[in-house]
Amino acid sequence: QVHVVESGGGLVQAGGSLRLSCAASGSIRSINDMGWYRQAPGKQRELVATITSGGTTDYADSVKGRFTIFRDSVKNTVYLEMNGLKPEDTAIYYCQADIMRPNGPIFRYWGQGTQVTVSS
Repeated sequence: QVHVVESGGGLVQAGGSLRLSCAASGSIRSINDMGWYRQAPGKQRELVATITSGGTTDYADSVKGRFTIFRDSVKNTVYLEMNGLKPEDTAIYYCQADIMRPNGPIFRYWGQGTQVTVSS
C-alpha cells in the first residue's frame, strides 16, 4: 500500500506566501518524478512544477520566479514554496509521485488535494 498526503494549504492575502508539503509512504522501492498540479473551479488540471529524482525542475510560465519546488529524498517528500501569491493562484493543489513498488512497475500516485485560496 502507498499513501501520498499533502498538507499546507490555506487562505492567504495577495502577495503572501505558503509552503505545501507532500509525503509519500508505504511500500516504496524508489520515487522518480514528483510534482504539483492545480485545478481551479471550471478549469482543467494544469501542471505547476515538477522535479526529477536528480533534482531537475520545470515550472509553468505563470509561476516562474514565484514558486520553488524541492524535495527531500530521504523523507520521500516534495515541497512547493509559493511566494508573491496572486488571486489567480487560487485552486486545489494536487501532489503527484511516480513510485516504483518493490515488485511492480512505476505507477503515478496522486494526493487528495489541498485548497489554496488567495484573497485580493
